[in-house]
Amino acid sequence: MQDTSKGTAAALEQGEIDPAGLTEAESALLGFAKILTETPAQTTDSDVEKLRQAGYNDQQIAEAVYVISLFAFFNRVADAFGLQSPDYKAILEGKEFDSQSDSV
Repeated sequence: MQDTSKGTAAALEQGEIDPAGLTEAESALLGFAKILTETPAQTTDSDVEKLRQAGYNDQQIAEAVYVISLFAFFNRVADAFGLQSPDYKAILEGKEFDSQSDSV
């Protein structure tokens, strides 16, 4: 997804996929990411087939699984060490991230 509109970003920040203006393929991928993140043991062949029907090939689906899984891993490691998430909005607005105070 390369859309940089504020409406799309705001909708996605709220977890609202429908009003985000995504393509059918992007929506399918985000839906799959949600399932794989929240209930990975419940992922089914049908979930993967929906991605194929949305136009993704097996290599792309495998890459999506790797990326989604890596982010889940990174988040768990960060949580285990009590790391704070940087304020990405502030960083994008040109404010510097202060690694000492975990704030911008």
